[in-house]
Amino acid sequence: MSQTAIIAPKTILERLEILADAAKYDASCASSGTTKRSSAGGKGIGSTEGMGICHAYAPDGRCISLLKILLTNHCVFDCHYCINRKSSNTRRARFTPQEVVDLTLSFYRRNYIEGLFLSSGIVKSSSNTMEQLIEVARILREEHDFRGYIHLKTIPEADPELVARAGLYADRVSINVELPTVAGLTRLAPDKSATQIEGAMTSLKDSIVEAKDARKRFRNAPKFAPAGQSTQMIVGADAATDSDIVGRASTLYGSFGLRRVYYSAFSPIPDASAVLPLKRPPLMREHRLYQSDWLMRFYGYAPHEVQQAAGADGMLPLDIDPKLAWALQFRGDFPVDVNRAPRERLLRVPGLGVRAVNALIAARRQRRLHLADVGKLTVSVAKVRPFIIAEDWRPLLLTDRADLQALIAPKRSEQLELFAS
Repeated sequence: MSQTAIIAPKTILERLEILADAAKYDASCASSGTTKRSSAGGKGIGSTEGMGICHAYAPDGRCISLLKILLTNHCVFDCHYCINRKSSNTRRARFTPQEVVDLTLSFYRRNYIEGLFLSSGIVKSSSNTMEQLIEVARILREEHDFRGYIHLKTIPEADPELVARAGLYADRVSINVELPTVAGLTRLAPDKSATQIEGAMTSLKDSIVEAKDARKRFRNAPKFAPAGQSTQMIVGADAATDSDIVGRASTLYGSFGLRRVYYSAFSPIPDASAVLPLKRPPLMREHRLYQSDWLMRFYGYAPHEVQQAAGADGMLPLDIDPKLAWALQFRGDFPVDVNRAPRERLLRVPGLGVRAVNALIAARRQRRLHLADVGKLTVSVAKVRPFIIAEDWRPLLLTDRADLQALIAPKRSEQLELFAS
């Protein structure tokens, strides 16, 4: 059945149910990096500092709740992996820009949310849809003085001037690269162009840099996407390996100055195309890719080093995290002396996170550190012991044991720890 044959629900609640559910497939709605704004002492509405239902976490630990919806799930594109593709047999719905504004303000006043994440299927044309997305943000900012967080999903096929306007109203803008490889994009999203996507991301990057430079020179220069831009890759819909994905993510960070790359495990959809896998990839694969992302961003690992943690097939192990996998392959770099080693070497010790390493460096200025001191800063001292030297501890032959992985690998229920940081 085509989407035009399905009658759209009429009530706001029915449409909200459909369009909020359709938005769940987009993972790139975290709120890190936003400018702190408050309506305290003024006439504005909204804040990025209030309390509410937590949906996204900033790096400093703040929780920011977002109304996450699509403007519409009608779409003229036919991406094989998308539940909203034009050939999909799904219920369709649409909001007007004013209805999204009213919903956002209504939810904010009830303390349900602190901001808005807005995306959309493509209706009529990419530019027409982009205009409607921008209109939502414009009304919120200019007519209601809304000071909460706004994340707009921009459309690379739209007029570049429209994409640029989005950054004047949104805290963060994002363009999904969709798939890790050009071959995968060509095969599964025939209406999309990798060149066009990267061109739009380059334009956004240039606008962000120019705005930052202008703010340094002119106090009243307008802000442009102060929380930067992000993107998302779908994992498991094509034949890309984890090594391919890590390499692609590194290129995206370096080329476009992205704040985040998000990974979304492919999920089978109703009436799926025959070219798609029948099963979704393990959710642990998505988690391992996030861990590898952390290694590159916060632990000083080069992309090729993270790729070395993958097996011969290019896939990261599912039973151990990539940091431990790398350490087991390069045991010659261990053990590391916690009383002498520089910060960059301590960050490579499995089981020690950034906060633990910072605490160790601060503590060793006052005294020599024992194994018990290290144990207080990690979830599993058994995981750390083979890779460190302390005042009262040397691993001797433990680091070289053939069964070391079996001895220290976390139990299945413990797998979701992120380097015990």
